[in-house]
Amino acid sequence: MLKTGKIGNIMIKVITYGTYDLLHYGHIRLLERAKALGDYLIVGVTSDAFDRSRGKINVQQSLMERLEAVKKTGLADKIIVEEYEGQKIDDIKKYGVDIFTVGSDWVGKFDYLKEYCQVIYLDRTKGISSSELRTVNNNIKIGIVGDTPLVEKYFEQSKYVNGVEIEGVCSSEINRFSDAIKSLPHNTSNLDDLLCNVDALIVTSHPREHYRQIKTILIAGKHVLCESPITLKKNECEELFDLAQQKNLILFDSIKTAYSTAYDRLVLLAKGGRIGEVVSVDVTCTSLKENQTANNVEYEPRGSILAWGPTALLPVFQLLGSDYSLLDIASRVEEDGFDDFTKINITFNHAVASVLVGKKIKSEGELIVAGSQGYIYVPAPWWKTDYFEIRYENASDNKRYFYQLDGEGIRNEISSFSHSINSGISQSNISTETSANICNVIEKALNKVIIHLV
Repeated sequence: MLKTGKIGNIMIKVITYGTYDLLHYGHIRLLERAKALGDYLIVGVTSDAFDRSRGKINVQQSLMERLEAVKKTGLADKIIVEEYEGQKIDDIKKYGVDIFTVGSDWVGKFDYLKEYCQVIYLDRTKGISSSELRTVNNNIKIGIVGDTPLVEKYFEQSKYVNGVEIEGVCSSEINRFSDAIKSLPHNTSNLDDLLCNVDALIVTSHPREHYRQIKTILIAGKHVLCESPITLKKNECEELFDLAQQKNLILFDSIKTAYSTAYDRLVLLAKGGRIGEVVSVDVTCTSLKENQTANNVEYEPRGSILAWGPTALLPVFQLLGSDYSLLDIASRVEEDGFDDFTKINITFNHAVASVLVGKKIKSEGELIVAGSQGYIYVPAPWWKTDYFEIRYENASDNKRYFYQLDGEGIRNEISSFSHSINSGISQSNISTETSANICNVIEKALNKVIIHLV
């Protein structure tokens, strides 16, 4: 017998959870039935970060939009935000919950909660789901430009994003890719041909080709996601972003680390004052392998500043801003022009940064963000982290953070890109200003404006 209504003067409290993206009749029907189980309904709405940590990357609406949608139903007596694994038990205890309920597609998943309250699985309304709505709304056809192994990565990770279809690859070496890619309907060696058959393009070519290719794509009225750096010159980067804005198009700077849940969280914590004022950022990215082969095929190698520069500079400019007064760059450059390693020191008005990138040296690939009250430590390889620590003078105050990382952040990036196209508003985790600053440092390094050769 279901435990519903009041027993004497006892109020029966019910709790349920969901993302409630693109709130539809099925959601409302479940909330109505949950409400009918008792006297007081608590609705938990999952946060963006928690959804990503669970691999749910196709959410179209922001947390605030989803909270407001649930509020407008008038069915919830209390609305809370679900932010971490294990919170359900905490909430049941905290609010004195009698009944936990959720849709029948989760049967058995939450039986462990029976130790704390009654668990009821409700049949879902057939014929409608948020996933189906997202697929209908998206339907974005994407092409990929380039000859590098990144083509394979974007192709594979796109499979996890609803409504996104890879239509073809623009490459003069299409035979180097997998059979699945070689069978795409619109493969070509001519960019103009691919432009006729897609809504957006992912550019993975050598950075020296970016400016010309992105400009061609934008003029054709298509959206762009481009592997960083956007260009090799700051003024060209700013020109392209201005062009995208004029044509109401989305231009994304692709640094997959920016879409890692752990990295995103640490930036928010640092900016939120969790370690006091940020005064120093030390970051290292190195690798001994050129990583220029895949499927026994050679790819054009890139020097340290092009291969690692954008990733290493990302936390510097996101945490310290653009107001720097001194930039010092030292590189060891080979005869072919490629830098084996580059060391960059940046002095800001309020802080300092130290960046080491290398393709032929090896060091600990960690990130340390120092503040006036504590520091954030991200172990190697920090750019792929699912874990970081905040450390204080009193070690008992230290806290560890764990977040699942799927697809190196690429699938989250593609999801944000497609969401931006559908909404017409950029959801990029990298600001135009940060992209321009990255291009500026790389331009100076390549031109050896203030570089001391060693």
